[in-house]
Amino acid sequence: MPDTQLDSLGSVPRTQEALHSESANGSLSADGSLSADGSSPANGFDNAPINWTNMILFTATPLLAVTLVPAYAWLVGFDGFEWGFFALMMVFCGLSITAGYHRLWSHKTYEAHPAIRFIFALGGACALQNDVLNWASDHRRHHQHVDDNDHDPYSAGRGFWFSHIGWIVRTYPSAKNDFSNVKDLQRDPIVMWQHRNYLALVLLMNVALPAAVGYVHGDILAGLLLGGLLRLVLSQHFTYFINSLAHMWGRRPYSDKSTARDNTLLALITYGEGYHNYHHTFQWDYRNGICWWHFDPTKWLINGLSRVGLAKGLKRVDPHKIEKAKLEMQYLHASARCEALKLADDWQERLEKEYNAILNTVQLWSEHRHAWYEAKGKQLQESLSQLEMLQLRAHYLEVKLKLKLQKKRWQAVIDAMTAPPAEFA
Repeated sequence: MPDTQLDSLGSVPRTQEALHSESANGSLSADGSLSADGSSPANGFDNAPINWTNMILFTATPLLAVTLVPAYAWLVGFDGFEWGFFALMMVFCGLSITAGYHRLWSHKTYEAHPAIRFIFALGGACALQNDVLNWASDHRRHHQHVDDNDHDPYSAGRGFWFSHIGWIVRTYPSAKNDFSNVKDLQRDPIVMWQHRNYLALVLLMNVALPAAVGYVHGDILAGLLLGGLLRLVLSQHFTYFINSLAHMWGRRPYSDKSTARDNTLLALITYGEGYHNYHHTFQWDYRNGICWWHFDPTKWLINGLSRVGLAKGLKRVDPHKIEKAKLEMQYLHASARCEALKLADDWQERLEKEYNAILNTVQLWSEHRHAWYEAKGKQLQESLSQLEMLQLRAHYLEVKLKLKLQKKRWQAVIDAMTAPPAEFA
């Protein structure tokens, strides 16, 4: 996740007519780069016109949710079936955004069967976060210009409110209509079908479906309130936390080139999208949580689909690159600590020596790992003797153990930086 490019998109697609109207009013030129008076894009942020459709939608739905749902619960009550339908719709919408809009269409981290793409298109319309074409276009632009306040559609540099929802309720220059970065998606018939019929699908999935389920169960209003209204508000804002909180709260173990952060708590409510620093560093990987204990239901879904033939071409980052990225960040932090503590040159030399040693071991481990996994392939396995296979495996395990010990030494050096020995002070 070659580099290809979640966060989210506004609920209502911006039309070409709206774009030309904004240009005529002098706020945005036809290419979205300059105002009519020739000023820079940044100036368009101060007086960006309100998108009244989105403003009304994102003001009314939370207000209705916090008043009508508790009132109905108090006066009538919800049963287990209705709460189960709510939970099912939450998961359906959430995974359609994370596995569909984000990792499939925006980043092309895997390929999916048409039936799966169709389901994700329906779920995306249910989530009411715009159609695939608009969502992916903005998201790819976000990765291309991350933290650039003039060009990142939901730059965290403009603050929590802007990156969370402010960018949706006004028409800013950075959120211009430009589909030049999604030409590949314009060749996907399901994407274009959803694009043409988005409003009808929104009404079908957000009104007709909850009402129909409620009718069958015997309470239409309960179906609309839980499966429709409350689910809509929560699923939208959980996704928008990736644009805002995941760029402000958490750790950056892989790269400090953007504000994106890893946050386990956010991963719990965003179906694994909380490992955002990893995602921005290796955006072509179908996984966000790379360890087995990482909570990443989106990864589990994609992997499960591949096992039954409904997904293929799952992309993974070479472990060697991941290890190098983590080590580089640890080295940079340790070097900065050396300077801050004004430690003697001997301490910096020891740090550099251990860093170079572990980099060499990682490289050696990568080479032996590649040779071993290649040998395990069917064709090579038929051409190699049992003895050769055993030798390759023994060499790989030997280097793997060496790397494990090297990591312990490296970590000991890093830990010692907090309280360096007297001889190095």
